[in-house]
Amino acid sequence: MFQRFSATQLATGSILIALAVTGLKVAAWMLTGSVALLSDALESFVNIGGAVIAWFAVRYAQRPADDGHPYGHHKAEYFSAVAEGIMIVIAAVVILHEAVNALGRPAAADWGTAGLLVNALAMVLNLAWARVLLTAGGRLKSPALSAGGRHLMSDVWTSAGVLAGLVLALASGWTVLDPLLALLVAVNILREGWLVIASSVNGLMDTAAPEAERRKIEEIIHRMGSGALQVHDLKTRRAGQALFIEFHMVVDGAMTVRASHGICDLIEIALRDALPEAQVVIHVEPEHKLEPAGIKPR
Repeated sequence: MFQRFSATQLATGSILIALAVTGLKVAAWMLTGSVALLSDALESFVNIGGAVIAWFAVRYAQRPADDGHPYGHHKAEYFSAVAEGIMIVIAAVVILHEAVNALGRPAAADWGTAGLLVNALAMVLNLAWARVLLTAGGRLKSPALSAGGRHLMSDVWTSAGVLAGLVLALASGWTVLDPLLALLVAVNILREGWLVIASSVNGLMDTAAPEAERRKIEEIIHRMGSGALQVHDLKTRRAGQALFIEFHMVVDGAMTVRASHGICDLIEIALRDALPEAQVVIHVEPEHKLEPAGIKPR
């Protein structure tokens, strides 16, 4: 159903889902007064902020290249993911403060089940949307959507742990479990924030394409470069949805420009068929530029 949705539509959906989930979690906290459920609700407020930032970043990243940004605006999504990671860390610090304070004044375990059921509904909604975002983030090569999906999955595990712990606290009367669970939630959120920031910063640092994509690129060059002597200095980098590929292609020095350009065209067409977002740059060299190692076309 969601496979036809664009990145912008999915980012809009994330805002609506975040608002609904936050409303449910706030209601669950108000019904129970649980510090652990309060911490879960605070994380959902971060989801709203992250979803709004992602919406703007996704729209900006889709702008076409211009004179000031000849390679496009794709990296805007990485800034969105970094901002969301920072917001996650701030939320974790707030939760830690609330949990430490609550340890000194544990409340009675009289929460009832209504609040827990409301929080469980919010968890199910988060789980469903997280799966949508993770699938779409991979399909659309969107760092913002992928970061949102990973954050929601962390939220799901947090909610599941909180609910299990509160059920145990209700059954045993161990009220200290409530602030202790909030502390565990904060640690988990800190970890997730760090992972989101680290992966996004890697994207801003022009990391190479994933190993599977690099193998596909090398296989296409090997198969479609017939007539060339060697391909070397293959470089790739991911920038959001864009994939940049460049390499040197060695040909017989007596080969005409038309013939060498024809080989380049065949390789470029094959690469774009397999990787539609690819932008390819090929530097043609004569045979004295052969390297000790490289890709030898068929």
